[in-house]
Amino acid sequence: MTQQSESTASTAGRTATGTTAGTTAPEADEHDPAGLSSPALPYPPPAEPRPLAERRVWPRTFHDRLTAPLPGLKALARFAREGAVRPGPEGLADVPRLPYAPGPLPRVDARTVAVTWAGHASWVVRIGGLTVLTDPVWSRRILGTPARLTPVGVAWEALPRVDAVVISHNHYDHLDAPTLRRLPRDTPVFVPAGLARWFHRRRFTRVTELDWWEAAELDGVRFDFVPAHHWSKRTLTDTCRSLWGGWVLTDRDGRRVYFAGDTGYGHWFSRIGRRYPGIDLALLPIGAYDPRWWLSDVHCDPEEAVRAAQDLGARHMAPMHWATFVLSAEPVLEPLTRVRAAWEKEGLPRERLWDLPVGGSRILR
Repeated sequence: MTQQSESTASTAGRTATGTTAGTTAPEADEHDPAGLSSPALPYPPPAEPRPLAERRVWPRTFHDRLTAPLPGLKALARFAREGAVRPGPEGLADVPRLPYAPGPLPRVDARTVAVTWAGHASWVVRIGGLTVLTDPVWSRRILGTPARLTPVGVAWEALPRVDAVVISHNHYDHLDAPTLRRLPRDTPVFVPAGLARWFHRRRFTRVTELDWWEAAELDGVRFDFVPAHHWSKRTLTDTCRSLWGGWVLTDRDGRRVYFAGDTGYGHWFSRIGRRYPGIDLALLPIGAYDPRWWLSDVHCDPEEAVRAAQDLGARHMAPMHWATFVLSAEPVLEPLTRVRAAWEKEGLPRERLWDLPVGGSRILR
């Protein structure tokens, strides 16, 4: 991370903490709002849960949370000259080999943790007796990209009742309006700061928006919102108007699933791991990374994802954010071969890399 990026990160959380209308709330973590305390010092415990569906007031912008500058005119000019956003014919030749093996959802009870990969960043997470969808995208096509390379791994009709949805940020490949329209409007939805308005306009009634390091609780399961190296934008005029991040889900027995959303590599992973020790499973992105000079600040490559899993102290890692949409120039099968090689190079137990096919499931034992 550049000195400029670290300096930018050091202000995160100080000026963009939401408040309940008409009150003044403490910062997301009054001891260490940016999560930058010394490794030698005790790390603050997770925050007390906030009320569900709390109406809050936020700053107009979250630009101060960026850990790297957004591309300027010089970078945009370079991208126009030499940038490639799609793999060539050789890179697309392996599309038929992309792993796709849909199966029935595992049978679970309230003490079972199971995950099923629906594709891209969409997971069906069964935890604490709840069924939670992450960044649900069941559409065949999203704005600005070709159609899906692989079908959705779980038929919508095969889903049990959806108890909650978590959203990492507002980019179209993570916040899909046609999919969300399929949900009952009283479905509990957990979103980043500044994004509740989008859901309220669509008549969702149980929307909880959180700042970094804040939490809420639903039926005994904690939903902690944590930082990521990314950004937000959905229209020409809303750059960084809402926050971005990942989620840590914790059940009554202390089992933890970390969903990274969309993120580049950097200091947040070790800080998340220190604040939430004992992460059992990390759902980490490994695709959409080429060219690196353009995407390294916002997307992990496979080697960085493995490093992130180690920084988090996660027992298992499940790759995501590949094999679904063509968002960048790397060959479509390369993320899988590289993450397997990186995992082996680090000497990590093979059975702890859950490189699932789209539609595949795994149960935490």
